[in-house]
Amino acid sequence: MTPLGAVGGLWTIFAAYWILASFGRNPAQRRENPVARLIHLLFMAATFVLLYSRDPTFGWLNNRFAPATPWLVALGLALTATGIAFAIWARWHLGKEWSADVTIRQGHRLIRTGPYARIRHPIYTGILVGMLGTALVIGEFRGLAAVALTLFGFWRKARAEESFLRQEFGADFEEHTRRTGFFLPG
Repeated sequence: MTPLGAVGGLWTIFAAYWILASFGRNPAQRRENPVARLIHLLFMAATFVLLYSRDPTFGWLNNRFAPATPWLVALGLALTATGIAFAIWARWHLGKEWSADVTIRQGHRLIRTGPYARIRHPIYTGILVGMLGTALVIGEFRGLAAVALTLFGFWRKARAEESFLRQEFGADFEEHTRRTGFFLPG
């Protein structure tokens, strides 16, 4: 199996877990504006195209930023696997509170266990680490562009999530923000 095939397999495991874990969630009480959701989906679609399409129109983005040395490819695979495992662990802790869009669920609880004890958005952290690993395996600037685009998209979405959580949990959420970091441990 090629390194890119291994990366694809890891992301397939991630997607399969995400689909299986999405069943049994509590009904939504409040959701983000559909336009905001569409904007986030466009960011993610652009990221996917950058990562998995070596389109000639990308120009210099198809150039390598790093050599395809075995140790760098191994590092990329390790980062991809670690990031995906971390995101799955965070998703498991979120349980029925998780949603693909910015949502407050009926009976919503503020999760402070597992990675949420130190990071407010650990799913995004894990995905970003996994994408950085994927970018190393690809070794082309388009991979780094995908990571940057995802970082910006997640930052936008996380700010919206925090606005919802602040409105729902008030002082409890403010206290949680003082003890945790946004994407990195606080």
